[in-house]
Parts: sequence; C-alpha cells; structure tokens
Amino acid sequence: MVEKPDHIFDREWEWESLVSFATGTQAEVAFGVVSGRRRQGKTFLLKALAEAMGGFYFEAVEGTSIELLRLFGMSLARHTGSPVGYPFADWRDALTFFFSLPQDRPLPLVIDEFPYLMKAEPALPSILKQEIDLRGRAHRGSSLARVLICGSALSVMGKILSGQAPLRGRARLELVVQPLGFREAAAFWGISDPRLAALVHAIVGGTPAYRDEFVAGDLPASPEDFDDWAVRTVLNRRTSLFREGRYLLAEETDIRDPALYHSVLAAVAEGNGTWGGIAGHIGYKSSDIAHPLHVLEGCGLLAKEKDAFKSASQYRITEPVISFYQAVMRPEWTDLGLGYAREVWDRSRQRFLSKVMGPHFETLCREFATRHAREVFEGGVGEVAAGTVVDPSTRKQIEVDVAVLGPAYPNEARAVRSLGEAKWDKVMGLRHLQRLRRARDLLAAKGYDTSGTVLACYSGAGFDADLTAEARRDDRVLLVDLPALYGMRPLR
Repeated sequence: MVEKPDHIFDREWEWESLVSFATGTQAEVAFGVVSGRRRQGKTFLLKALAEAMGGFYFEAVEGTSIELLRLFGMSLARHTGSPVGYPFADWRDALTFFFSLPQDRPLPLVIDEFPYLMKAEPALPSILKQEIDLRGRAHRGSSLARVLICGSALSVMGKILSGQAPLRGRARLELVVQPLGFREAAAFWGISDPRLAALVHAIVGGTPAYRDEFVAGDLPASPEDFDDWAVRTVLNRRTSLFREGRYLLAEETDIRDPALYHSVLAAVAEGNGTWGGIAGHIGYKSSDIAHPLHVLEGCGLLAKEKDAFKSASQYRITEPVISFYQAVMRPEWTDLGLGYAREVWDRSRQRFLSKVMGPHFETLCREFATRHAREVFEGGVGEVAAGTVVDPSTRKQIEVDVAVLGPAYPNEARAVRSLGEAKWDKVMGLRHLQRLRRARDLLAAKGYDTSGTVLACYSGAGFDADLTAEARRDDRVLLVDLPALYGMRPLR
C-alpha cells in the first residue's frame, strides 16, 4: 500500500481506492474515471498519486487538438527525461507510445481536465477505448499502464461511461470525489465550536479549496467573529471567494444563457423548490424550464429530492456558496461591488438566517441521520429525506424535516425509523414533539410500520425544560443539539 502523504487531509477512502486501482497486478491496461465538482481536491489527490508511484500526470487546458497534442508530448518528454518533446502525429500515436514505455511495475497515466481534450478531439474516447482493448485480456496484453481520466464538468464526465459511449464497460474504477462531510469540514477548518462550524459551513460547505486558496487561511476566531469574518471574506470584493457563486455557473460548458440559470437558482434559494414554484417565480411556463433544470442537475448544482411520503419532489442547491450568493449577495451586488460589505451584511444578516441557515441546518440534520445516527435508528436505513404528511382532520400538512425510512422490501410495510423536525434559531418544546407524534399516527394509519419510530428534535438553540424531561422519560424521543450533531457528546 502506498502511504497517503501527510499534506492530504482526510480522504482515506478515496486514497485507498486510487492506490488499489493503480497498484493492481493484472498484466493489462486498466482504466478508471475520477470526477467531482470543482475545488474538491481531485487534482491534489491525483498529483500526489502520480508522484508517489512515479507515474505521469498531464493537465489539459482549453485549446486545439494539435496544440494539446504538442503539450502532451512536451510533458511526457519531461517525465521520461527526453531533452525534446515527442512529435506525435496524432492521439493514437501518443497513446501507443505511452503504453509501449518500459514498465516493470504498474504505472499511472493521469489525464486531468479530460473534457477539454474531448472538446478539442471528440474521437479521443473511441481511440482510448481501442488502445485499451488492444492491450486487454482478450488480446493477451502485457501493459501495466493504469489510465485515469479526471474532470469537473459533471455533465460531460457522466456521459463517458453511459449509454452507448465508447468507454462504457471499460472502467475498473469510477470514483466521485465529494465535498467533505460537515464534521470533517469543521476539523479541516480547525473550528471546535459547533455553532460556528455550522454557520461557516452554510457559506463554504465542505469544499477544501475555499480555506486556503480563496480566503488565504483567514479563519473565524469565535462565534462572535463570524459576522466580521463574513464581511472580510465572502463579501469582500478583493477576495477570490467574492465572485465564486457567479464563476461556478459560468464554468459549466452546457450553460448558454447564464441569466436564465441564475434566475432558476435564485428561485430555489428563495424557497421555491417545486417545478411550478420555480417557473412562477421567474415568470416562465413550467415547460420552458425543463432544459435549465436538467442542465443544472447534470452539472451537480441542483439536486432533485423526492418527498419521503408523497409522489412529489423538491429541488435543492447543492453548493452552499451558490445559495449564499443567490440569497444574500446577488440582490445587493451593486453595493457590494462598491465596497459596502458591512452595510450589506447588517441589513442582510436576518435574510441569511432565514433563507440560507435555516434550510442548510435541515440539510446538515439529514446528513447526520444518514451518516452518524445509525446506532439509534435500528434495523438499517434505506432512505433519508424531507417529507410531507397530510392531516385530513385539519386539512393541513405536517412538514417532516428529517424522515428516516427503513429499506423497502416487497409485500412488507415500510418501516419509519425516525421522524424529525429541525429548528436553527428556535428553542424547541412539547408542541414540536406533538406535531411529530401526530405525523407518526397518521403514517401508521396509512400502513407504515411505526412500531419503532424515534421522534427526533434537532435544534441549534436548545430545548425547553418540558421537552427535556419528556426525552428522559421516553427513550423513543431523541434530542439532538449542536454538540451532538458534531459528535462532541453522545446521543443518549
């Protein structure tokens, strides 16, 4: 096993996956795909892998096929120690040469930003497929090359192995590098206060690059410093983070009309998560927003989340910095551009708490239920989502922020492991618990198995004495405050 370098934080599973692929002993070419949203550290991981194993790393740029072929030849010459670049005739020639290099051990070939190469040379996936097949088991190949392609354009990378794509069925590794989990992000930022960690996560999420490259290591010193930190970083027109919410959208190659896409994202940030709600907010017909919604889903900026109890769905912005930009910065862009960050924050802070922090806290609670509370939700977790339960007696809907369902088995009642309500800035009491109990009873009447349902209250502000006493009496009532959410105290 190749040791993970000390300068790589966390990412044990990703590193183990890459090393296991790259050190495979099969005497034939192996092919893998690495993808993920921008700024997550994919390049960091792949460069470290290539350096640790003496492999070849090439990062493509935007350009013509001839230019990129020349750059590839120059980079490979430096890797092999040749004083001059290799004058490859075409990409087949380049790949044939690389695969024929003397190899006494597995050798990684990493091509980063592969979508740029595909744009310049659309036939490259077919060429790569043919060259891999020629050195595969069917042709008794003997190459130890380990080919890894990587890209951030998720809409492009997702098509490489799908449908009738040339490389479909060839990949031995398909690795998606996700943002750090909220607990890992707090550790990465060196934040020990859970309230501060949640506030910071609502702006920068779990994207590693934002800590050093974008805010130059400027860390909030305490919860009291959070407001000043926001003013001097994300709202500061001199920092790279200031325009990140705009640039993430502009970097997507499938987006032709940025104004429309910004409007769609703004609608979601305002709380309009349904198809009809988005269309109504921006003044379009529902049929006219199908394409932008599909594109935003494809590039990983929107997620479509199914209601746990109804045949309905809500859209959610996946990148916190975009939610913050759309809800707080975009309406105030003129004043922010003039440097009035403090004034903008003073009048926008409450909007941040309601439009950004509240929904984001619900997302953190669902991640907590998915990853960190399995010992409480006995019997296995099949799905975690928000849900809506209709109360026919009042003709009102009960919103369940964190619904944990068991696995779905044929001809068996679906088990409801937990029903939860999340409040960021409200002290929770018995009325919140009563609402969850009512939802549980209604679901039982509909045929769900609620015999072991845990009723969970998640709060960023705490719980009153009556609710705390009820939780001590009833072991099916779970109270999750910020220290418990971040693993700083046990759940029970």
